Amino acid sequence: MDSPSEKRRAAAARSRENADPHENRAPMPKVVLVLVVALVAWGCWYIATAPINAPAELGDRRTLADLQGSGKAAGGAVDGAAVFQARCVACHQATGQGLPGVFPPLAGSEWVNGKDAKVASIVLRGITGKLTVKGATYNGAMPAFADQLSDAEVAAVLTHVRSQWGNTSPAITEDIVKAARAQTAAMTAPFDGDAALGAPGG
Repeated sequence: MDSPSEKRRAAAARSRENADPHENRAPMPKVVLVLVVALVAWGCWYIATAPINAPAELGDRRTLADLQGSGKAAGGAVDGAAVFQARCVACHQATGQGLPGVFPPLAGSEWVNGKDAKVASIVLRGITGKLTVKGATYNGAMPAFADQLSDAEVAAVLTHVRSQWGNTSPAITEDIVKAARAQTAAMTAPFDGDAALGAPGG
Protein backbone atom coordinates (compact mmCIF):
# COMPACT_ATOMS: atom_id res chain seq x y z
CA MET A 1 0.00 0.00 0.00
CA ASP A 2 1.33 3.42 -0.92
CA SER A 3 2.49 5.63 1.86
CA PRO A 4 1.07 9.12 2.33
CA SER A 5 4.27 10.65 0.96
CA GLU A 6 4.10 8.52 -2.20
CA LYS A 7 0.46 9.53 -2.71
CA ARG A 8 1.43 13.20 -2.37
CA ARG A 9 4.20 12.77 -4.94
CA ALA A 10 1.81 11.01 -7.35
CA ALA A 11 -0.82 13.74 -6.90
CA ALA A 12 1.83 16.42 -7.54
CA ALA A 13 2.97 14.62 -10.70
CA ARG A 14 -0.60 14.39 -11.99
CA SER A 15 -1.15 18.09 -11.36
CA ARG A 16 1.80 18.93 -13.58
CA GLU A 17 0.40 16.96 -16.53
CA ASN A 18 -1.58 18.63 -19.34
CA ALA A 19 -4.99 17.34 -20.33
CA ASP A 20 -5.16 14.91 -23.28
CA PRO A 21 -5.68 16.75 -26.59
CA HIS A 22 -9.04 16.44 -28.32
CA GLU A 23 -10.71 17.90 -31.41
CA ASN A 24 -12.89 20.92 -30.85
CA ARG A 25 -16.07 21.52 -32.80
CA ALA A 26 -16.30 24.95 -34.38
CA PRO A 27 -19.84 25.71 -35.57
CA MET A 28 -20.38 27.12 -39.09
CA PRO A 29 -20.66 30.90 -38.99
CA LYS A 30 -24.28 31.94 -39.19
CA VAL A 31 -23.58 34.30 -42.09
CA VAL A 32 -22.24 31.41 -44.20
CA LEU A 33 -25.15 29.18 -43.23
CA VAL A 34 -27.67 31.85 -44.22
CA LEU A 35 -25.87 32.40 -47.56
CA VAL A 36 -25.88 28.67 -48.41
CA VAL A 37 -29.58 28.34 -47.58
CA ALA A 38 -30.37 31.41 -49.68
CA LEU A 39 -28.42 30.08 -52.69
CA VAL A 40 -30.12 26.68 -52.51
CA ALA A 41 -33.53 28.34 -52.28
CA TRP A 42 -32.75 30.61 -55.25
CA GLY A 43 -31.54 27.63 -57.32
CA CYS A 44 -34.74 25.71 -56.63
CA TRP A 45 -36.86 28.73 -57.55
CA TYR A 46 -34.88 29.34 -60.77
CA ILE A 47 -35.21 25.73 -61.94
CA ALA A 48 -38.92 25.68 -61.16
CA THR A 49 -39.70 28.92 -63.00
CA ALA A 50 -37.19 28.91 -65.94
CA PRO A 51 -38.85 28.54 -69.39
CA ILE A 52 -36.93 25.46 -70.52
CA ASN A 53 -38.64 25.30 -73.94
CA ALA A 54 -38.08 28.94 -74.82
CA PRO A 55 -34.91 30.44 -76.33
CA ALA A 56 -32.41 31.54 -73.72
CA GLU A 57 -32.32 35.25 -73.01
CA LEU A 58 -28.58 35.12 -72.44
CA GLY A 59 -25.78 33.79 -74.66
CA ASP A 60 -24.74 34.65 -78.21
CA ARG A 61 -28.19 33.86 -79.66
CA ARG A 62 -26.90 31.30 -82.19
CA THR A 63 -29.49 28.83 -83.41
CA LEU A 64 -29.05 25.08 -83.82
CA ALA A 65 -28.58 25.61 -87.56
CA ASP A 66 -25.77 28.07 -86.84
CA LEU A 67 -23.99 25.56 -84.64
CA GLN A 68 -24.41 22.71 -87.13
CA GLY A 69 -23.16 24.80 -90.03
CA SER A 70 -26.05 25.23 -92.42
CA GLY A 71 -23.76 26.01 -95.34
CA LYS A 72 -25.90 29.00 -96.29
CA ALA A 73 -24.34 32.27 -97.34
CA ALA A 74 -25.75 35.67 -96.36
CA GLY A 75 -28.12 35.84 -99.34
CA GLY A 76 -29.56 32.39 -98.73
CA ALA A 77 -27.37 30.72 -101.38
CA VAL A 78 -25.30 27.69 -100.43
CA ASP A 79 -21.77 28.57 -99.31
CA GLY A 80 -19.46 26.23 -101.21
CA ALA A 81 -16.50 27.09 -99.00
CA ALA A 82 -18.47 26.07 -95.90
CA VAL A 83 -19.48 22.77 -97.51
CA PHE A 84 -15.84 22.14 -98.43
CA GLN A 85 -14.72 22.81 -94.86
CA ALA A 86 -17.37 20.47 -93.49
CA ARG A 87 -17.06 17.61 -95.99
CA CYS A 88 -13.81 17.71 -97.94
CA VAL A 89 -11.01 19.46 -96.08
CA ALA A 90 -10.04 16.47 -93.92
CA CYS A 91 -8.86 14.54 -96.99
CA HIS A 92 -8.05 17.16 -99.60
CA GLN A 93 -6.69 19.71 -97.10
CA ALA A 94 -7.32 23.46 -96.95
CA THR A 95 -4.56 23.99 -99.53
CA GLY A 96 -6.24 21.67 -102.04
CA GLN A 97 -3.02 19.64 -102.21
CA GLY A 98 -4.41 16.49 -100.61
CA LEU A 99 -2.04 14.06 -98.89
CA PRO A 100 0.71 12.60 -101.12
CA GLY A 101 0.12 8.94 -101.83
CA VAL A 102 -3.14 8.93 -99.89
CA PHE A 103 -5.63 11.56 -101.05
CA PRO A 104 -5.29 13.23 -104.47
CA PRO A 105 -4.93 16.98 -104.91
CA LEU A 106 -7.74 19.17 -106.16
CA ALA A 107 -5.40 21.99 -107.18
CA GLY A 108 -4.70 21.57 -110.87
CA SER A 109 -6.55 18.24 -110.98
CA GLU A 110 -7.66 17.19 -114.45
CA TRP A 111 -10.77 15.66 -112.88
CA VAL A 112 -11.75 18.85 -111.04
CA ASN A 113 -11.19 20.91 -114.17
CA GLY A 114 -12.60 18.29 -116.54
CA LYS A 115 -16.09 17.74 -117.84
CA ASP A 116 -18.65 19.29 -115.49
CA ALA A 117 -21.06 16.33 -115.57
CA LYS A 118 -18.25 13.89 -114.78
CA VAL A 119 -16.92 15.77 -111.77
CA ALA A 120 -20.49 16.12 -110.47
CA SER A 121 -21.00 12.38 -110.88
CA ILE A 122 -17.77 11.67 -108.97
CA VAL A 123 -18.94 13.70 -105.98
CA LEU A 124 -22.38 12.13 -106.07
CA ARG A 125 -21.31 8.48 -106.43
CA GLY A 126 -17.76 8.34 -105.07
CA ILE A 127 -14.70 6.44 -106.29
CA THR A 128 -12.79 3.31 -105.29
CA GLY A 129 -9.77 1.69 -106.87
CA LYS A 130 -6.88 3.11 -108.87
CA LEU A 131 -7.21 6.75 -109.94
CA THR A 132 -4.55 8.75 -111.74
CA VAL A 133 -4.31 12.43 -110.84
CA LYS A 134 -1.59 14.67 -112.29
CA GLY A 135 0.47 11.63 -113.24
CA ALA A 136 0.37 10.07 -109.76
CA THR A 137 -1.64 6.97 -108.93
CA TYR A 138 -3.93 6.85 -105.89
CA ASN A 139 -5.63 3.70 -104.70
CA GLY A 140 -8.06 4.80 -102.03
CA ALA A 141 -11.73 5.54 -101.66
CA MET A 142 -13.85 8.66 -101.89
CA PRO A 143 -17.30 8.42 -100.28
CA ALA A 144 -20.48 9.05 -102.21
CA PHE A 145 -22.30 12.23 -101.24
CA ALA A 146 -25.54 11.69 -103.15
CA ASP A 147 -27.46 10.95 -99.96
CA GLN A 148 -25.68 13.60 -97.89
CA LEU A 149 -25.65 16.70 -100.08
CA SER A 150 -28.37 18.36 -102.11
CA ASP A 151 -27.89 19.33 -105.75
CA ALA A 152 -27.35 22.93 -104.66
CA GLU A 153 -24.67 21.92 -102.15
CA VAL A 154 -22.81 19.76 -104.67
CA ALA A 155 -22.94 22.56 -107.22
CA ALA A 156 -21.70 25.09 -104.68
CA VAL A 157 -18.77 23.01 -103.43
CA LEU A 158 -17.68 22.11 -106.96
CA THR A 159 -17.89 25.75 -108.04
CA HIS A 160 -15.76 26.65 -105.05
CA VAL A 161 -13.17 23.95 -105.79
CA ARG A 162 -13.00 24.85 -109.48
CA SER A 163 -12.15 28.46 -108.61
CA GLN A 164 -9.48 27.85 -105.93
CA TRP A 165 -5.74 27.04 -105.82
CA GLY A 166 -5.16 28.16 -109.39
CA ASN A 167 -8.20 26.37 -110.84
CA THR A 168 -10.15 28.59 -113.23
CA SER A 169 -12.89 26.31 -114.56
CA PRO A 170 -16.49 27.46 -115.02
CA ALA A 171 -19.04 27.18 -112.25
CA ILE A 172 -21.18 24.06 -111.83
CA THR A 173 -24.91 24.73 -111.84
CA GLU A 174 -27.57 22.96 -109.86
CA ASP A 175 -29.11 21.73 -113.13
CA ILE A 176 -25.84 20.02 -114.09
CA VAL A 177 -25.78 18.19 -110.77
CA LYS A 178 -29.45 17.27 -111.06
CA ALA A 179 -28.85 15.76 -114.51
CA ALA A 180 -25.77 13.88 -113.27
CA ARG A 181 -27.75 12.51 -110.34
CA ALA A 182 -30.48 11.23 -112.67
CA GLN A 183 -27.96 9.77 -115.14
CA THR A 184 -26.16 7.81 -112.39
CA ALA A 185 -29.24 6.89 -110.35
CA ALA A 186 -28.91 3.19 -111.19
CA MET A 187 -25.41 2.96 -109.70
CA THR A 188 -25.20 0.76 -106.62
CA ALA A 189 -21.44 1.13 -106.04
CA PRO A 190 -18.85 3.89 -106.51
CA PHE A 191 -16.93 4.37 -109.74
CA ASP A 192 -14.07 1.89 -110.12
CA GLY A 193 -11.34 4.49 -110.64
CA ASP A 194 -9.76 5.08 -114.05
CA ALA A 195 -11.35 1.93 -115.46
CA ALA A 196 -14.88 3.22 -114.98
CA LEU A 197 -14.33 6.94 -115.46
CA GLY A 198 -12.24 6.94 -118.59
CA ALA A 199 -10.66 10.28 -119.49
CA PRO A 200 -11.42 13.35 -117.32
CA GLY A 201 -12.78 15.31 -120.27
CA GLY A 202 -14.63 12.41 -121.85
